[in-house]
Amino acid sequence: MRESETCVPTGVKPQDTGFGYTLSLIGGKYKMIILYWLSEKKVMRHNELKRSIGSISFKTLSIMLKELETDDLIVRTEYPQVPPRVEYTLSERGLSLIPVLHMMCEWGEKNSLSAPDGVQREA
Repeated sequence: MRESETCVPTGVKPQDTGFGYTLSLIGGKYKMIILYWLSEKKVMRHNELKRSIGSISFKTLSIMLKELETDDLIVRTEYPQVPPRVEYTLSERGLSLIPVLHMMCEWGEKNSLSAPDGVQREA
């Protein structure tokens, strides 16, 4: 970004800014978590993702995966076999978001008012 530019120009709707666009891709309860798991494991199947996330329904996970694929953040590979096998990986575009997600996670951990049960904070 050039020095004379701003990320949120005056008079521009928030959804039409870089912030708005990025949040439209990763917003929602599970999208960042799905991207995180795919960055850690590289290749995952639907049920592996569901087990890793834990609190997500089959239907919600399917919807989130479809949206992430439509936004070109993940790649869905279907193998023609019985039973069918489908694997998910991060696309190059999805990989480019991982440093941003790591920074968001670190900021949240450092600035959260309360730690989740069983999580100790660094002093």
